[in-house]
Amino acid sequence: MTALTPKPLVKVAVGIIRNEFKQIFITRRLEGKDFAQSWEFPGGKVDPGETEEQALKRELEEEIGIMVLKTALYERFRFEYPTKVIELSFYLVEEWLNQPFGREGQDGFWLEQHALDSGQFPPANKKIIERLLNEN
Repeated sequence: MTALTPKPLVKVAVGIIRNEFKQIFITRRLEGKDFAQSWEFPGGKVDPGETEEQALKRELEEEIGIMVLKTALYERFRFEYPTKVIELSFYLVEEWLNQPFGREGQDGFWLEQHALDSGQFPPANKKIIERLLNEN
């Protein structure tokens, strides 16, 4: 019997960009990515030598063109997919510069927080969407 090879661990920093009207900016995942055409909270992988906050600021600037001024850790957990384990760190972002837009060509829009639908997102987002919905 051979030992199972552990699944790779991917660390991801995610921004919940929320405005003063309790709307959250979400984007559509591009073709060629896992869960293409699903909605997502912007963010991405934490590179080696980078803190989660540094990764979050870099990713949000690259993906949606905003400069993050202030973040607060909202929740962190691991989610296991068949081929990998993702450690998700969700940060609430309520202060930034510039208007967010799909800088990489992806659709993006503001959605009322109470209108979030976990069925429209990759499975790893279900827990965070339930928490956001319970805030209302």
